[in-house]
Amino acid sequence: MIHLLADVKTTNIGESTNIWQFCVVLEKAIIGNNCNICAGVFIENDIVIGNNVTIKSGVQLWDGVTVEDDVFIGPNVTFTNDIFPRSKQYPTFFARTLLKRGCSIGANATIIAGHTIGEYALIGAGSIVTKDVPPRTLWYGNPAIQHGYVKEVEEKRCLK
Repeated sequence: MIHLLADVKTTNIGESTNIWQFCVVLEKAIIGNNCNICAGVFIENDIVIGNNVTIKSGVQLWDGVTVEDDVFIGPNVTFTNDIFPRSKQYPTFFARTLLKRGCSIGANATIIAGHTIGEYALIGAGSIVTKDVPPRTLWYGNPAIQHGYVKEVEEKRCLK
């Protein structure tokens, strides 16, 4: 389902994916099956989104971000893709950011370009991620540091 008030240029959208109002999705983006793209999301061209992904309102995915299956991206999470941004000066390539399977990123977190968030890792709300995050770890703060480990996903609990 694509809401009538969304501007979606890509045809690479999987089955049972919902894209809500005021979203903009550019033509080369790839979106998997059973995703929920909430209102007010912007998805640039060089983006791949896996299956069963939730992207809450106010998120912008800039060129260079890859989102694997079962990822949760909370409201207003910010991604960057240019390590040295300057007005009207464009890099020859953008830094790559990888969100591995099952990771979750809390509201208003910022992910600095060029890093990987590991499988089932959990990033706390408002955190600033400035380095790679290992699988099944809990990170929060500014800058984000590891504060614990994530148990099996089904248990939905963290260990300190």
